[in-house]
Amino acid sequence: MTDTVSIRGLRVPAIIGVYDTERETEQTLVFSVDMAADAAKAAASDDLADALDYSAIAAAITAVVRDGKFQLVETAAERVAGHVLAGYPVSWVRVEVVKPLPGEGYAAAVTVERGSRRP
Repeated sequence: MTDTVSIRGLRVPAIIGVYDTERETEQTLVFSVDMAADAAKAAASDDLADALDYSAIAAAITAVVRDGKFQLVETAAERVAGHVLAGYPVSWVRVEVVKPLPGEGYAAAVTVERGSRRP
């Protein structure tokens, strides 16, 4: 059995966009991340050392995005997914990135899935 550990509503100020005006001002991206992990060991021991440290992952996502200064939301999603798969004991990750566009009256969103749900 594969369990899912999730991070929801992670708000990250970022420089992102193709147009010069977008690159002059920080915008807030909102991340939702699902990760396939085994929660049974942590549940049995009730010990953080046996759990997937979602606080550390949230901090890593924030660093990747803030340092990236990407043009595309797709690039931000791909880099976050790759970083999570490479750096943490997960076999699969789904990353949704939402870029609110208040002046346009909508939000753009990209979702990528990488890895395998089966360990």
